[in-house]
Amino acid sequence: MNSWKLLMASTITIAASIAAANEDAKLSIEGLDIPVRVSVQSHTPEIDEVRSGWTFRKSETQDLQRDDFDNPAFVFVDQGIDLFDKIDGTAGKSCSSCHSDMNSFKGLRASMPRIANGQIETMEDLVNGCRTERMGAESWKWSSKNMTAVTALIGLESRGMPIKVKMDGDAAEFWQKGKDVYYARVGQLDMSCANCHEENYGNMIRADHLSQGQINGFPTYRLKNAKLNSIHARFKGCMKNIRATPYKEGGPEFRALELYLASRGNGLSVETPSVRN
Repeated sequence: MNSWKLLMASTITIAASIAAANEDAKLSIEGLDIPVRVSVQSHTPEIDEVRSGWTFRKSETQDLQRDDFDNPAFVFVDQGIDLFDKIDGTAGKSCSSCHSDMNSFKGLRASMPRIANGQIETMEDLVNGCRTERMGAESWKWSSKNMTAVTALIGLESRGMPIKVKMDGDAAEFWQKGKDVYYARVGQLDMSCANCHEENYGNMIRADHLSQGQINGFPTYRLKNAKLNSIHARFKGCMKNIRATPYKEGGPEFRALELYLASRGNGLSVETPSVRN
């Protein structure tokens, strides 16, 4: 039997003592109803229904996301506001020097990542592009505290809007590469993303309730490490869990995987910043 099958057989055990998620719960934040289930798409026939990771969380965790006052991610969003207004770099500018109206970011998170100049462009690219090219400031590391705070602040403007990323035309080549990464078995456990998030979502693995691995809520606050986590940091963590050497954050493999996973969640709403285990 393959290593991953042995792992699943030994760890996917539902214990009565583990609090179950309220999978039929509805998500509403500050009076905004956010759909957490959408119909299966033509490119995701392997799953029964497209579901937000929120539906797989315990009721207590779900409640944290329902109220911005209780949502621990907003501590970092507040830091993002300060960083957005902070003058930095040789040009003597802040982010808000050019982007004084945050409403201008409405819909941006829902369309990311996207293709620009023949390459995949992410939220992190946009932030660092402004910092280095317009502010004369140093770029931030991909999953740094500053970066996740600002991308969460920008992403918040799209909350409740449906994810709609392009996967055909000039995106098709990258989308296919991301799909290949998703299904490729790697590491000592010889596992792929699909083994957990397509074949076993809804099951328990140790003390965790496996989700579909949707990324519509990133950056997300994880109770496990008490901080905001970027999409690529989560990819890296998953690869370490299966004892594989992670790809580089911001590298071509993770960029392609981000595009492919975003497309699997097309139709789900932006939940940034979400709360997860």
